[in-house]
Amino acid sequence: MPRIKPGNLPRSARIPNAIAPNEDVPLRFSFKLLDLYSNRKFCVDHCQDGYLDRFLCRLRDLCALSVKDFRTNKSKSLRAHRITWPDTSEPAGFARLNAQMREEEAWQFEITSNEHGRVHGLLQDDTFFIVWIDPTHALYP
Repeated sequence: MPRIKPGNLPRSARIPNAIAPNEDVPLRFSFKLLDLYSNRKFCVDHCQDGYLDRFLCRLRDLCALSVKDFRTNKSKSLRAHRITWPDTSEPAGFARLNAQMREEEAWQFEITSNEHGRVHGLLQDDTFFIVWIDPTHALYP
């Protein structure tokens, strides 16, 4: 059988080059991984009156940011940053997610400056997958 040189592979057999994610697209949110009850620290029972309104307004406002703006934002009103699990009250991270999902970048951002806490999740391409709501700042006590 004749050897085929890599440059002569049929188009259907070639592995496409990796494409860097476009960080200029708007940030999106997904509730697909939302975990409201398995960890009592991040349970909806801790939410005060007005939480849902502030939470939804914050998501609406963040959808106006690009992924790049979210990742590089230094604003004290957003406080978005990667989560360093060993520095938290949950060193195992999002333990209920499968191993592949736990490898994704874990991030957090604030809803309002102290009163309504933080949102924790995974940032994959242009989508922030919300995993935990943290109205009492339990992840970084």
